[in-house]
Amino acid sequence: MISKILVANRGEVALRVVRACREIGIRSVAVYSTADADSLHRLLADEAICIGPPQATSSYLNIPAVISAAELSGADAIHPGYGFLAENARFAEICEACNIKFLGPTSSVIARMGDKASARKFAVAAGVPVTPGSDGLCRNAAEVKRVGAEVGYPLVIKASAGGGGKGMRVVDSEDEVDAAYVSASREAGAAFGDGSVYVERYMSELRHVEVQVLADGRGRMAIFPERDCSVQRRYQKLVEESPAPDLPEAAREGMKDAAAALVDSLGYEGAGTVEFVYSGGEFYFIEMNTRLQVEHPVTEVVTGVDLVAEQISVASGEGLSVAGNVASRGHGMEFRINAEDPRRNFLPQTGPVEFYNPPGGPGVRVDSHLYAGFKVAPYYDSLLAKLIVHARTRDAALRRGARALDEFAVAGLETTLPLHLAILEDEDFRRGGVPTTFLAERELKNDGRGLPRLVAIDRPSA
Repeated sequence: MISKILVANRGEVALRVVRACREIGIRSVAVYSTADADSLHRLLADEAICIGPPQATSSYLNIPAVISAAELSGADAIHPGYGFLAENARFAEICEACNIKFLGPTSSVIARMGDKASARKFAVAAGVPVTPGSDGLCRNAAEVKRVGAEVGYPLVIKASAGGGGKGMRVVDSEDEVDAAYVSASREAGAAFGDGSVYVERYMSELRHVEVQVLADGRGRMAIFPERDCSVQRRYQKLVEESPAPDLPEAAREGMKDAAAALVDSLGYEGAGTVEFVYSGGEFYFIEMNTRLQVEHPVTEVVTGVDLVAEQISVASGEGLSVAGNVASRGHGMEFRINAEDPRRNFLPQTGPVEFYNPPGGPGVRVDSHLYAGFKVAPYYDSLLAKLIVHARTRDAALRRGARALDEFAVAGLETTLPLHLAILEDEDFRRGGVPTTFLAERELKNDGRGLPRLVAIDRPSA
């Protein structure tokens, strides 16, 4: 049995895990950098240990410091949250060697799925459809060109060791390959310490749909309703909803079956997400995230399942409380509130929060580490809060989301709140099923009444 969990993260996800521990009756240990000395996760945890200066490489990514904190505090388990060390196979391996339970899959599974080229191979072996592309890594531009000759252009060159748009380049013809290969590989190396890339056929009009899974490592698993994460900017998700609107039932069930097949083939343990693209009536596997997702609350509100509690239960050897295809109840939406100015190309914002008023009422949840006086530092991700709404129907969720966003107030720095209000007013979004290019084709403006609205970008013809 687990008696104490060290939370190797910060911000709202660290707070989320601390709260789950408190409800279950397990003691929690927060780690924090000097920049987060006044953070809520540090203040609300049972214990807290400073692990270094503000820079993440010297604190939250400092494996010796995190392990030392766990041993010093007597923690017998570590929850990595998401980001930082959550999908670091070496970190999971060190936890295993130190007899500290890592709340996630084994280090070998993380390594298999963390390498995107390797993950494609495992998906193919499990009978999961993948986008046409390279069988493995492309070690030079010539290999990219060979793939282009086989599957056609456009192609997308992708970093094998990471995601989030880093180390990604789209090429429309063979003439563009040499420069794009060098650029993608260099950026991947800088971002992930690994410049390896692979290639897939690029599809412009697609949707990003993912399936949440839970498994106990012994063959018992739960497959959850899919989430649509197509509203993105620069490959970063902004709005997620479940179930996915305007998705054919055959695709919906096909993705769940494919996710189950992959999880079963891996002997998976813990929470994970199998991600797909959907285009032209077909779906294809793109990657598996071997951790809790930022958007996990959407699944929680439509199923009533506490995913963090399930993670802890699996790690404790108690197993899952749910299994099979978990039913969906109503419609859920999540809006990521970032410290960015959407009117100035999403320029990051830093500084003190002068006023903070989260919304409330039925069917409204806010996951956030903010409070009035909190200082947003320049060292970390810009996510400030997640607004999650739940209602009986999608139309009702849209109305509830608009009401809650209108109540939400953060003063002292610009946020993406106006952008979310504009998204909810967009006719294409309201109909449902928008592609991942949705935001790239629009910009935020004020209408005649000073209200935020999305306007189609007028691009000059070639």
